[in-house]
Amino acid sequence: MTIPLPLQIARPTTVQAVLVRVPAGFPSPAQDSFDDGRIDLNDVLIRDVSATFILRVTGDSMEGVGIYDGDEVLVDRSLTPGDGDVVIAVIDGDFTIKTLRVHHQRVVLHPENSAYPDVEVGGLSELVVWGVVVHSIRHLRPRGRSA
Repeated sequence: MTIPLPLQIARPTTVQAVLVRVPAGFPSPAQDSFDDGRIDLNDVLIRDVSATFILRVTGDSMEGVGIYDGDEVLVDRSLTPGDGDVVIAVIDGDFTIKTLRVHHQRVVLHPENSAYPDVEVGGLSELVVWGVVVHSIRHLRPRGRSA
């Protein structure tokens, strides 16, 4: 089992900010966009840099929440996991990403794909919630593709 290393951030990672709402349904009349300077992605995405890790997802068990094979997820280990959180769990020594469900003293790791069964954590299983997934990074254009 390989334990991921924390993010190493040497300097702010800023991008140009254009604060305008972009409809995902029907197009709306043209809006005047305005430039609002630059935003630091560290401030937007990372709450605690020393407890934040990035992991690459393999498999399709979380497609129902928009996390696909090959996506990266930002995981914050400083957060207390709760019912409904997407978590990185270690069950009997194996890493997995699932939705945490806690009902009446019963703990279930729920895949967000009906092709997979729930993983009920029984008395003989060892479960460690390694961290809470706070963001998913989806690559819409293949990496390495030139302009």
